[in-house]
Amino acid sequence: MDVFCRTFLPAAAATGVASPTVSRHLPILRNCVQAGDATILVTRCTRPEQSAHHSYLLLMTTRRLVVTQQSRVLHRLRLHLNTDLRHLGNVSWTPDPRELLVELAATAVDGVRERFLIRADRPSQMWELDALFSHVFRPKMTARAVPLPQAVALPTVGTPTDSTAAQGSRAGGAPVLRPVGAGATGGGRASRLRPAIAI
Repeated sequence: MDVFCRTFLPAAAATGVASPTVSRHLPILRNCVQAGDATILVTRCTRPEQSAHHSYLLLMTTRRLVVTQQSRVLHRLRLHLNTDLRHLGNVSWTPDPRELLVELAATAVDGVRERFLIRADRPSQMWELDALFSHVFRPKMTARAVPLPQAVALPTVGTPTDSTAAQGSRAGGAPVLRPVGAGATGGGRASRLRPAIAI
């Protein structure tokens, strides 16, 4: 059993998704994620702008957000959303303690604003959802807010004249450009998203 299947079933059970629902949606979801992608959330949800004739199942992995739609009358399934988490913009989530709801909203790559209402069974589960979305999306939002490093010209070691050093160029070469704050290699360790515990 691969990582996705091994983590999907416990995540679905943790939020009370019934086994028949899992069996119907799983073939579509399975085609949208990689075998090594770990599931962090599986839950039923609704859309505030849609009627009650449709239900949705939301799957979130460490890399992707996938939402399937099912008609309540004929039980027809279709894929509603399949996107990389990095391609979501203006992500926000709003807990509503009175209604035990969390509204997750994000702008997809095609510019459509998607909104999903996730109902919690208890107050603690609502705050667990809030903590989960914070864990997944806060690092991405912070990374986008950091401006790109500014390139500066560094003088070449052993430059023979002050005038050449002032111009920041090698003898017979172009200026050496490195990002401000970069080390000798000009790189750093990339941050890695830690898998969250499914709720």
